Amino acid sequence: MKIMINGTATEVGAETLDAILAELGYGDAKLATAVNEDFVPATARADTRLAPGDRVEIVTPRQGG
Repeated sequence: MKIMINGTATEVGAETLDAILAELGYGDAKLATAVNEDFVPATARADTRLAPGDRVEIVTPRQGG
């Protein structure tokens, strides 16, 4: 299915947020996620099903100042 990830159209095979993160190679990385502008906590990712056209934002921590 085609979804938007951080503003880029992306074709994915997985249907849940946690499976998509694994498919994209994030594994167990610490990050924040949102679907259609709604924050999704890590504990809810396995239950968050996505549909074609959904907008996913993935934010990873950065160091610096």
